[in-house]
Amino acid sequence: MEETVKSILVVEDDPTTRRLAEGLLAGAGYSVTTAVDGPEALEKLRSAPFDLALLDVWMPGMSGLELVGRLRARSPDLRVVIMTSDDAPQTLLKAVAEQADRYVPKPLDAKRLLATVQRVLTARPSQHPIEVVSARSDWIELLVPCERAAAERIQDFLSHLDAGLPEDVRDAVGRAFHELLMNAMEWGGRFDPARKVRISYLRFRRMLLYRIADPGQGFRFEDLRHAAVGNDPGQPLDHLRVREEKGMRAGGFGLALTRALVDELLYNEAHNEVVFVKYLE
Repeated sequence: MEETVKSILVVEDDPTTRRLAEGLLAGAGYSVTTAVDGPEALEKLRSAPFDLALLDVWMPGMSGLELVGRLRARSPDLRVVIMTSDDAPQTLLKAVAEQADRYVPKPLDAKRLLATVQRVLTARPSQHPIEVVSARSDWIELLVPCERAAAERIQDFLSHLDAGLPEDVRDAVGRAFHELLMNAMEWGGRFDPARKVRISYLRFRRMLLYRIADPGQGFRFEDLRHAAVGNDPGQPLDHLRVREEKGMRAGGFGLALTRALVDELLYNEAHNEVVFVKYLE
């Protein structure tokens, strides 16, 4: 059976960027329609359905962030990717609050744009919103549903906040955050999207601090045969076998290695909240 061609609506007031996005997407085999602003985009949506909308943020009359909600109100299953050169936390988190699926920076990078669009179109859609509690540049707080798609989405947005850090620091923070977030969703949230993990990101002049609180009852390290931290030194990979037997998430590298990626890592007494710190100087 021949696969249906995915249709994409590109909304961009800058003609050069609009033509570039249209050419890249059409060249990749997508059906592409363009609009120069929000009102034209809404009119195009009345005429035909789309699988994904690629929206510029700052457009005259109606911003892309305003347009996200208008488009989703008319087409709830529409996927949305935001593109902008404005990577201020308030802009990125407004995109999260409006339920944009992903963000791509401008000027557009062809490889990144196509990879992002493909990822969004093939991902399982979420019916559970991410809530933005605080969107200050130095204090971000989120309530994230316990599902893999939400974890990937929020990590994609948060990674842009650390874009100015050295690559090794950014990589270490990203890997530690991903492991601890997935652990919280798996152990505390049981990957139930109706339950939420609370994430705090605090940016100080000399350090980053992440706090992750899950909705579970906590755990004891001695019960974690499925985690590398609980391994017998003579059986360093035994946790992988246990995880497979339990049908648990594969690919986690464990708390012991996570500790090595950051400068400080601390659990509360119940072990359902964790804080980690990465020093910047």
